[in-house]
Amino acid sequence: MKKSYRILIVDDEENVRRMLTAVFTLDGHQPICAADGSQALELFKQQTPDIVLMDIRMPKLGGMEALQIMRKAHQDTPVILMTAYAAVETAVEALRLGAFDYVIKPFDLDELKLLINRALQLKSMKQEINLLHRELSNSYQWDRILTNSTKMMELCRDTAKIAQSNASVLITGESGTGKELIAKAIHYNSPRAKGPFIKVNCGALPESLLESELFGHEKGAFTGALMQRQGLFERANQGTLLLDEVGEMPHNLQVKLLRVLQEREFERLGGSQTIKTDIRLIAATNRNLAAMVEQGAFRQDLFYRLNVMHLSPLPLRERPEDISLLAQHFLQKFSAENGKEMIELDASTLAILESYSWPGNVRELANAIERAVIMSTGFIMFPDDLPEHLLPQQSTQPTFDSGHTLENGQSLKESIKAYERTLICTALTNNHGNRVQTARALGISRRALLYKLQEYYID
Repeated sequence: MKKSYRILIVDDEENVRRMLTAVFTLDGHQPICAADGSQALELFKQQTPDIVLMDIRMPKLGGMEALQIMRKAHQDTPVILMTAYAAVETAVEALRLGAFDYVIKPFDLDELKLLINRALQLKSMKQEINLLHRELSNSYQWDRILTNSTKMMELCRDTAKIAQSNASVLITGESGTGKELIAKAIHYNSPRAKGPFIKVNCGALPESLLESELFGHEKGAFTGALMQRQGLFERANQGTLLLDEVGEMPHNLQVKLLRVLQEREFERLGGSQTIKTDIRLIAATNRNLAAMVEQGAFRQDLFYRLNVMHLSPLPLRERPEDISLLAQHFLQKFSAENGKEMIELDASTLAILESYSWPGNVRELANAIERAVIMSTGFIMFPDDLPEHLLPQQSTQPTFDSGHTLENGQSLKESIKAYERTLICTALTNNHGNRVQTARALGISRRALLYKLQEYYID
């Protein structure tokens, strides 16, 4: 059964209100009508509509002013503005103020219905994402590892199987590839999920502090030990302990760690009582432990104890099919966290992201998207929003395949913009100024086209 939505129609023309009311009633929706912005705000507050369709120019209170008030009250309610004036500046300003989109009178009813359906679908999707985030706020699932890569899917399947065992796991890979995420996925999908998950970075603490952190100490064990303190092996009992950067662990602590793995027991520093512990140990490192064993920098027997099960997430450059997927995920995540509603990546932005090598892997991509979300002022992420080092640099052979060449003193970025402007103007001419058809021909959304028209002063 088709879902019925409450649609607030705001227009000072009675004929428009009657026509739209009849159309939406026949479609099974519940229209609510207002003749001006002030009346619309009262109904908006009382009725809480699912979507608003509002004229820009009205007496008493115009659509732009009413839009801003509505956005402050209910940010998730999409507002589509109607106007008889097709000025690019007006449309872009409406989008910057928070409108979902705009239509020009007289409008095509079928296109309007499609636009409304898209807005409602986006609202529903955002609500589902927010619900999912709340449900997963205190838990992790192995399939949260987002991927389109066949090899990464195989790693996810292996992770799910390993989670059901009690075996030690060694996770190796470059920094930023998601080793900690995999460790959490193992823990929270294991029989130990209700127990603690504790992480320690072996390279972040000096040897004396790391030993006390792992094994705990008795009162008076050393200067400053004013009271007894439990170590992580004790606190992680019946849970999972992640030793991050295990390759940085000092040699004498490697011996003590080996005993815990073999005997499942230890003593606190300065103590004589043997303490039993029931933990699952996961070790992670970006170093080559096998090479360190050959060099005598890491104990061979400990290496074999840790390396019962081995997982190695791929660097991002070896899973390029995941860049778009992850970028869209981070776009939604950081938009929600920063109170913004960015809904898409410009095609040229995505092309830049997919051509970059990402030496910092997924973590670097996440940081780049977060920065871009914070710096952006619109609904679409354009190349200029990205960190400077991601943008294409000037080429030593600056020539386009189309025959367009760089002018003297012109940067590659400037030339790309000039070439893009030419393409947009040509597409507009070929489509007789129809922006919907032009956007479709260029392979971008109408919203993205509007921003380009304003950026390049095309009207």
